[in-house]
Amino acid sequence: MKSFIYQDSTIAFVTAAAQTCLLIEKCNEHERDEWREQMLRLLPVLYLRTRLLEPAEALSDDEPQRFVTEEDYNYALIGMRELLGQDDAYLDVFVDQGVYTDEIRTAYISEGLADIYQELKDMAAAFQTGEETIMNDAVVVCREAFDAHWGVKLLSVLRALHEISDSSYQ
Repeated sequence: MKSFIYQDSTIAFVTAAAQTCLLIEKCNEHERDEWREQMLRLLPVLYLRTRLLEPAEALSDDEPQRFVTEEDYNYALIGMRELLGQDDAYLDVFVDQGVYTDEIRTAYISEGLADIYQELKDMAAAFQTGEETIMNDAVVVCREAFDAHWGVKLLSVLRALHEISDSSYQ
């Protein structure tokens, strides 16, 4: 049996994660509508690839190394914020531990994507070390974080991007 990190589902997930990180990092090289359309096509793939990961367990008790610096995070955040302009903000229903409330808050596409970027980039950077234990644990931790918080953020951001998209077929 193939090691978890060499399974087709893991490779497909890592590929989708790397594509997402690249699109976020290079957002300033795109026109707003083009970038948004690419995100609308890529985020559902990322969500699906994450859901399709085979179950796995961490091989080490150590926390995986974090690679994304505050500067990296802010670079991504500011780039997307500038690209999206007034379309960055959207109204979102606050969810606390899975319980919906009546509280509506302003959320930001750029912030949600920057949070997702941080999780994905940390995993992708760990994957690039070539050390199988580190790679395995980074994917496992990223999948757990998906279940805990960034999966819901992805769906919220996707909904917000959909709302501001051109309704005509591209």
